[in-house]
Amino acid sequence: MPAITVRVNGLEVTKEVDARTLLSTFIREQLKLTGTHVGCDTSQCGACVVSLNGKTVKSCAVFAWEVDDSDIKTIEGLADGDALHPMQAAFREHHGLQCGFCTPGMVMTAVAMVEANPNLTEDDIRDGLEGNICRCTGYQNIIEAVKTGAKAMRG
Repeated sequence: MPAITVRVNGLEVTKEVDARTLLSTFIREQLKLTGTHVGCDTSQCGACVVSLNGKTVKSCAVFAWEVDDSDIKTIEGLADGDALHPMQAAFREHHGLQCGFCTPGMVMTAVAMVEANPNLTEDDIRDGLEGNICRCTGYQNIIEAVKTGAKAMRG
């Protein structure tokens, strides 16, 4: 089995991976970072979104060996100790979750959207979240959370 070296949430890790191992499986099973959820295994739902070299990817659609020498940020890497990231705090404040299964992917996607465009319109938010499915909330609280999180991230 080939070994890969990645930086995950700022920490360098070297692990052997089977060529068939998906990045989502690597993150959850080998790194024990279970905040990255797997909802569909077909890259439809977005629960597995992580940041890979500064761009969001659905980790169930990427093989682990493809990310050798990459920087990965998962939902666990957003908070600063006990202090939530502004987007996480906004999701909590606006109850942008119910069961919470989609939330890590939603938050990771929202953070990337704001980093790319700090002045998102509601249409931008709706378009940007299109690849993330929530089966519980109806999205309005998520939209409000992203607006609030974006404002907090702008300072």
